[in-house]
Amino acid sequence: MTHSSLAHDSAPRSPVRLKAVAAAGQPEVSPALEELYRGFERELLVPLWTEIGDLMPAHPRSRAMPHLWRWERLRELAAAAGRLVPVGRGGERRAIALANPALAGRPFATPTLWAAIQYLMPGEDAPEHRHTQHAFRFVVEGSGVWTVVGGDPVPMNRGDFLPQAGWNWHAHHNATSEPMAWIDGLDIPLQYATEAQFFEFGRVEIDPAERITPRRSRSERLWGHPGLRPLAATPTTPGSPLLSYKWEYTDAALRDQLLLEKEGYGGTVEPGHAAVRYANPHDGSDVLPTLRAEFHRVARGAETAPVRETGSSVYQVFDGSGVVTVGERTWTVGRGDLFVVPSWEPFSARSEAGTDDSDSGALDLFRFSDAPVFEALRLHRTQKDA
Repeated sequence: MTHSSLAHDSAPRSPVRLKAVAAAGQPEVSPALEELYRGFERELLVPLWTEIGDLMPAHPRSRAMPHLWRWERLRELAAAAGRLVPVGRGGERRAIALANPALAGRPFATPTLWAAIQYLMPGEDAPEHRHTQHAFRFVVEGSGVWTVVGGDPVPMNRGDFLPQAGWNWHAHHNATSEPMAWIDGLDIPLQYATEAQFFEFGRVEIDPAERITPRRSRSERLWGHPGLRPLAATPTTPGSPLLSYKWEYTDAALRDQLLLEKEGYGGTVEPGHAAVRYANPHDGSDVLPTLRAEFHRVARGAETAPVRETGSSVYQVFDGSGVVTVGERTWTVGRGDLFVVPSWEPFSARSEAGTDDSDSGALDLFRFSDAPVFEALRLHRTQKDA
């Protein structure tokens, strides 16, 4: 065996695999074409004509698929984890991520969105850390946990939405005798794909002065007055300076929209469908640079028109019951259930809520999405199906 043939045999096998196929728009299959493709493989080259259908489809084809997670089962498993898994340094957070069944077991709800249930036992502390990933917490049930962001204790109660921009120190403490669960939303998959993420441990324990349980955080006392912007404060980091959006204000806004519609004045996005977007009180932008959060209320008997959007969403049923359709999948849903709407899959919801399963008598849906990213890249598109 010659030296040159030995070097060729020991060369690493190319990951590129090309196959000549007889098809419209493709070159004629021949020995010369096969040899050309072997040359491409050796030099790690991929011709566009073999990949254009996958790389440039006529419309978005998400790698994710529609899927539903039942809250009752998530909460049972989180409670079991609370008994078995420590929350301190090492485990860091007792957060259990939703894994879309089409994403090869990765802990991603969609290719850009992370969603998880987090569970804190009575008297427990989740130690301080910070990360570049933008995050929020949304509480579908319970109370008694305070998240401490930059030394500011922020109460968490049912219906509250708590955004937190990246690279802010934060910890949690449960000040009650009951466990509490909530959902976390982050842009972990997006930052993972762009290889832009940073993470840093903070203190294992927060100071006694931070282990307090105020009814309102300092951020809310400064920024939480509807329609009013403090002149003495200018945010220095991206994202909303308001760390808690209280349920009482969200509920009132949705209720008033439906009442105005009933009185003939409009105000809803479509008949029986009230909706609000959580906004930065400083400039009206989205609460986080990469995540949009909204709340939708669908009156009993109303049905939303099917809508497609570029980018993906995660929904959680806050209250009520109904039927949701995502692409070709249809589910009956109730309080706490979570489901995914992949890019360009049509979504619609029909409310079957009543006074026995909903405080508002409607189907209430919390939603978060990656829309700010797509809008910034001029890739956002919406289509309402007939």
